[in-house]
Amino acid sequence: MVEDYTKARKLGEKEYHRMVQTGHYPYLPALDYMLDKEGTLPEERVGVMEIPVDMIAGTRTQGRQNAFASNFMPLLGEATEFAGKWSHLYLAQMKEGFREEIKAYEYMRRFYVQEGNKRVSVAKYLGTPSISAEVIRLLPPKTQEKDSLVYYEFLEFFRCAPIYEIGFSEPGSYRKLAEELGMTLKEPWSEDAIMNLRFAYNTFLKHYQALGGGRLSITAGDAFLLYVMVYRLDSLMTCKQAEIRSRISRLWKEFVAETREVQVSLVEKPAEEEKSGNLVSNLAGSITQSLPGGMKTALKISPAYTERKPLRVYFLYDRVPEESSWIYGHELGRQELEQVFPGVVKTAFKVVQPGDEAFEQAVKEAAEDKADVIFTTSPLQMEKTLRAAVEYPKIRFLNCSINLSRSAVRSYYARMYEAKFLLGALAAAMAENHRIGYMADYPIYATIANINAFAIGAALIDPAAKIVLKWSTRKDSDWQKEFWAEGIRIISGPDMSKPAEMASRAYGIYRMDEDGSVVNLAMPVWNWGKYYELIVKSVLDGTWEARNLAKKEQPLNYWYGMLSGVIDVILSEKLPYYSRKLVGLLKNALIAETLNPFDGELHSQSGLIKKADAPRLSYEEIITMAWLNDNVEGKIPEYEALTETAKEAVAVSGVKESDPAAEVSKEGVQ
Repeated sequence: MVEDYTKARKLGEKEYHRMVQTGHYPYLPALDYMLDKEGTLPEERVGVMEIPVDMIAGTRTQGRQNAFASNFMPLLGEATEFAGKWSHLYLAQMKEGFREEIKAYEYMRRFYVQEGNKRVSVAKYLGTPSISAEVIRLLPPKTQEKDSLVYYEFLEFFRCAPIYEIGFSEPGSYRKLAEELGMTLKEPWSEDAIMNLRFAYNTFLKHYQALGGGRLSITAGDAFLLYVMVYRLDSLMTCKQAEIRSRISRLWKEFVAETREVQVSLVEKPAEEEKSGNLVSNLAGSITQSLPGGMKTALKISPAYTERKPLRVYFLYDRVPEESSWIYGHELGRQELEQVFPGVVKTAFKVVQPGDEAFEQAVKEAAEDKADVIFTTSPLQMEKTLRAAVEYPKIRFLNCSINLSRSAVRSYYARMYEAKFLLGALAAAMAENHRIGYMADYPIYATIANINAFAIGAALIDPAAKIVLKWSTRKDSDWQKEFWAEGIRIISGPDMSKPAEMASRAYGIYRMDEDGSVVNLAMPVWNWGKYYELIVKSVLDGTWEARNLAKKEQPLNYWYGMLSGVIDVILSEKLPYYSRKLVGLLKNALIAETLNPFDGELHSQSGLIKKADAPRLSYEEIITMAWLNDNVEGKIPEYEALTETAKEAVAVSGVKESDPAAEVSKEGVQ
């Protein structure tokens, strides 16, 4: 017994000196000290349960903390009463186990011991996985900070499935895990479901840690969720251990990408791709390619692709093109591809019905047809696309989304905020009562930047302009009637009509006249044909492979804008020529990169965001923008206020409204 105490004490002294040398506090952290500024927190009795020993982080009070190093190993001498009690507990644990549970307070998914510190020390020394404890939870203040959002979502999860071990770093992850298992966070899970989840997680954790997962900055829960998204929970209970480890290895690049330590490569213009293409220019041959209209250009084509063996490109749609303006635009782009690269590029599309099996079957058929590239056109398809990319590593997969970076799947999106900026300026020039309606659909990445760019463009022309924001995806939304009732006649509606509704003029920027008629004034354009041409060209000329060789694990997002020709605006001939001239001047400045809506002073609804002389917002700040400009009337809708379809989109790439002006006041204006 004394020998074991001596061994434990040596471990404690070693940890003590390590912490001192690295400038850290060497004793057990005390929760009372940590919460000194929080005041009295509400308590919630969880009850008696087994808790993971490795999640016990410290002691509740400061009284006994100096008896232990920060790893719970003892520090007091062998001749002390403390050492005798520790040794007695060690002997009891070895013979029959602890008879009494410890008392611990849980705070933010970590435990702090009120009674039983020595028992915890013995358990940690012996490597005991869990210990019985009476648990009392301290509830932290509920805020919009990420840690708070994650924790309160954990509480929802815990009330359905009382499992402490699975922790996440991002909001929405517990909800996502429940969805992957066919469950919700609204009602208790069955004992079998809880047992299966715990078994699967522990199986994953064993192999993940053996492969070095502890060195990554993401939580094991983050990695586990990604594994479940790709390979499903059942595989951890039915596959052989060697296959599970092999699958974890195949996902390792995605785990690394999830840490955000590998910076996402954001390709803003095709010229950046051409630089990469020079790395493998010796691999490409040059052929003269006929283009529509009699134009000719020398295209660098990899010898792998010829008219006898063309590049095969598949598009997987989640809706029928005739029923969706979004998909219809992509379908026009697909058709244009074959016109730009006749003979060398062959394309096909499939409309994939909802469900994983239909998607997997569509990918399988494309692979059997020797597909080289597969485009998926919705952020909702990213998860399935990642699964397919891991399964078929020789096929190039791309997903139309932003800020959903995966190493195995490239993403692409357009800087539509540039077009919205121009349309905002035009709308302000046409709105006689200074009030402009703006219909937005999904509160997801990049949508907020579109709204704000529109609002800033309007304010540049009319400082009194107010942008009245409505969301078409709110439950029971009738945004057009609401605009009419509020006297708003100049409106930014859907970007374009559905193909089946081409007679309607209520899209883009339009005017609602008093007789109920609609006059279309301008519209933004997604030139998907041009976008697909640029991406496919990077495959044909070897640039794609060059970038893979240069940056193997780096996720890549294409984010082209007006300069690349992938977006534009179309103006009605009915507009005054001064209005058309205004848009032309602003457009030229955007293309020349001498104008940007997010340059200079910026104000949100809650205050100053950026001073006039501060640097332009980064593209990451623009993409993830979660605040509304000061001349916008409205707010980002809460998740529960959305339609079911919108909830699906928001669960994948949604934003939550934040108050950056409040952060600025704490840390100083940028």
